[in-house]
Amino acid sequence: MSRVPIRLRLTATFALAMAVVFALAGFLLYQHLATSLDRTLAQSLRARAADISALVKQADTGLHESQPAAGDVGAFAQVLDTRGRIFDQARGLVRRPLLTQSQLLQARRGPLLIGRAHPTGKSVRLLAVPVIAQGRQLVVVVGASLESRDDALATLRNELLVGAPAALLLTSLIGYLIAASALRPVERMRTRAAAISASRLSERLPVAPSRDEVSRLGETLNEMLGRLETGLERERSFVADASHELRTPLAHLQAEVELALESSRDKDELEAALRSVADETDRLSQLAADLLLLARVDNGILPIRRDHVELHDLLDGVAARFERRAHEAGRTIDVVGSGGAFLDRLRIEQALGNLVENALRYGAGTVGLTASQQGDELELQVTDEGSGFPPEFARHAFERFSRAEPSRSGGGAGLGLAIVAAVATAHGGSATVTSAPGGGGRVSIRVPSSTLGTRTSDARVLVSPP
Repeated sequence: MSRVPIRLRLTATFALAMAVVFALAGFLLYQHLATSLDRTLAQSLRARAADISALVKQADTGLHESQPAAGDVGAFAQVLDTRGRIFDQARGLVRRPLLTQSQLLQARRGPLLIGRAHPTGKSVRLLAVPVIAQGRQLVVVVGASLESRDDALATLRNELLVGAPAALLLTSLIGYLIAASALRPVERMRTRAAAISASRLSERLPVAPSRDEVSRLGETLNEMLGRLETGLERERSFVADASHELRTPLAHLQAEVELALESSRDKDELEAALRSVADETDRLSQLAADLLLLARVDNGILPIRRDHVELHDLLDGVAARFERRAHEAGRTIDVVGSGGAFLDRLRIEQALGNLVENALRYGAGTVGLTASQQGDELELQVTDEGSGFPPEFARHAFERFSRAEPSRSGGGAGLGLAIVAAVATAHGGSATVTSAPGGGGRVSIRVPSSTLGTRTSDARVLVSPP
């Protein structure tokens, strides 16, 4: 049954329901007509019995001379004494009692209605009524033929047996057409969906202008295709950008190694080549770690292990990592912050390290590294005294491989701020990029204070990919 098309299943269900409705309606109609005819016939018999009883009481025994009233075609009457002998009867009746002895005994005690009898060879309905007349007890029997009643019911039955199947067939056909019309948009969507592939995700399913369930389904599926297209484009861009970033240090490594092997070099030249190789290796290692972290973010889960962290020690540790680079560049790193918090120290150090590295690479002047309580949030902030961020950069600052400058000549891979946003989100917070009022760039990580007083270890936090 599951392989049968939906339109046929709907039609079969509709046809079955209509068959039950037609059968019930036909049965009720038949019963209603039978009841109505029986009621009319009973009223006619009672009226005729009353008339005959009145004639008998008036000592009028001329039933054989009387004519049935209009509308009483097929009616007849007979008067019996208590022994079953015919006292009087209408013309045309065979001179034979209409009642049997048992029926006569019942009629003497009260009115007796006999639904169907065959005293004259035809189906008739009889009504026997006791009456006291002319000094004796008599029984007045009136009857009417059931032929007209049976013919009317037979005609109705035949019409129902012929008309009901025809009506059922017609309504089933209408139901099939309605089901086919309702499912036609679904078939169009199925056909279009079968033609959509990974290379044609820009196409959308046809949606009918009506605001019914099918159109809403089409709109929902189109929204899903839009999300898939965006995700696939992001993935392709991610792979292309990652390939580009990996190719640059690998090319540098290859060039340094080839130059070192081409000719004899003194110790200083070899040390410089090895130092360059080490720098490129560190860059490759950091890029691989960054890509691994972002891959975990794409899977929706970034492991977070919270523990109590002294903020001053945290900031001092980050500053110590970049102390040599800052000294070589003639710059300083100022640390301001105290107190404690429950954070994932490794992840926060990674995020702050990315911010300090960006400030040393692209900024100027003193690098500020601060931690402060702002209302219900803890704010970790990194500032510099450079030219700041372009206004249009803030909208996509935390996208992967995005940079403030258009060229890719810089040494960074453009993943630092994306990692900062992922770490902030994993802690239940957010990250923002602004330009300081006095000049320079400012990046803030805000963590809700609700995470500051509760110790949580080995937490796996759901993170939505940026």
